[in-house]
Amino acid sequence: MSLLNDYMHKEQMLKQLTEELHKMENDNRLKSELEFKEKLEALMKEYGKSAADVIELVDPKGAARPAAAKTESSGGRRKRKLKIYKNPNTGEVVETRGGNQKTLKAWKDEYGNDTVESWLVRVEE
Repeated sequence: MSLLNDYMHKEQMLKQLTEELHKMENDNRLKSELEFKEKLEALMKEYGKSAADVIELVDPKGAARPAAAKTESSGGRRKRKLKIYKNPNTGEVVETRGGNQKTLKAWKDEYGNDTVESWLVRVEE
């Protein structure tokens, strides 16, 4: 296929996708789902909850199944949580999934383990 034909084909596909997108934007079901999602995210933010927290609250038995299946399918252990530390003295931020991070170890040597652990800003999945 020539470059011009390829361009015209992609332009036609873009036009078709744009039309489909406009149809979806005018669909009341989509508007309703988007509104629900926005309200749910606002509520989660207000109470400081994650999606995993909400799933666990709504379906405690179902929440355990996907995690177990995920670990079995990957063949390895599950991913560690991301910990984010911020040094109040320098403003430097360290993100780590393990305790063997160079900067974090230096901070613990200098300021002590308990002090550095108090600098923990947040933990993410």
